[in-house]
Amino acid sequence: MSEAEHAQIYLITPPEIELSRFPDQLASVLDAQEIACVRLALSSHDEDTLSRAADACRAATHERDVALVLDTHFLLAERLGLDGVHLLDGARTVRTARKELGPDAIVGCFCGNSSHDGMSAGESGADYVSFGPVGASNLGDGSQAKKDLFDWWSQMIEVPVVAEGALDLNLVRTLSPYTDFFGIGEELWQTEDPAQAIKHFSTAIENGVS
Repeated sequence: MSEAEHAQIYLITPPEIELSRFPDQLASVLDAQEIACVRLALSSHDEDTLSRAADACRAATHERDVALVLDTHFLLAERLGLDGVHLLDGARTVRTARKELGPDAIVGCFCGNSSHDGMSAGESGADYVSFGPVGASNLGDGSQAKKDLFDWWSQMIEVPVVAEGALDLNLVRTLSPYTDFFGIGEELWQTEDPAQAIKHFSTAIENGVS
């Protein structure tokens, strides 16, 4: 994932997808707006389900030269020839994933709202860290990754950072100057027209640049 003058969009799939419909929907979003990366973030832990979903999504992403990473399962990501992995346990398995996937693969990880975990992940070889949820959520313990965290990170740490979770257009505008990527998922897929909605998020990012 390359640097840009403003934050880029990092697309996160829904936890459940219909293979007969979702790849076309994904393709329409990728055609509507420049996307830096797509994360396959299914709730399933079934290898066959994940493999079929990865093959279907990869047809859309690779045709458009967009990276595709898989949540958690870095051995499967390697076997399927995906671009990397997104880890959900902070820095704990970054070194292992990096050793397994090699220096050219994307290795990122979710670190909640912990700057310490984020720094540890970066030191362990993560290409990026993600913090969230940014917006208010009843999931987990209700903790949020606040603007101050992203502001501090942008000034002190060189590892790229992703803001994700319960985003809205106002939060995107507010955080745009302080983050490298916005991880947009359910906020997009729950709309009637994701291809149109992604344009609104892009406009909010541009409007937030100071």
